[in-house]
Amino acid sequence: MASATVLCIDDNPQLLELRKTTLESSGHCVESASSGYAAMELLKKAAVAAVLLEYKLEGIDAEAVACPIQHRFPDLPIILLSAYCEIPERILWLVDEYAMKSELPDGLARIIQRTTHSAKKEEAYKFAA
Repeated sequence: MASATVLCIDDNPQLLELRKTTLESSGHCVESASSGYAAMELLKKAAVAAVLLEYKLEGIDAEAVACPIQHRFPDLPIILLSAYCEIPERILWLVDEYAMKSELPDGLARIIQRTTHSAKKEEAYKFAA
């Protein structure tokens, strides 16, 4: 049985594909978006149980992506991924978890499982079209 569907957002195609392959091998269904804009469009159509969001995106930053998601669906877990050690506090307030991009696949899978199980609702969320 597949685990929760995760939306991965990253503007680096190689990292996005690697993350998708890794998460699928651990049983997750994965939707992927190469930009914040693409992610917002995808959320209009696809139900997800968690968002895995890269901190630095070209053209739109993590705050601009996380804020409307958090506002519309406050129980939808957002996991911020970054290679940076210091993240502005205002962004950390918008996300449920923060993980280093170097997090091992098993560790990332555990973070996703923990955040999806601790969400107040067991359902997947999507934006209304």
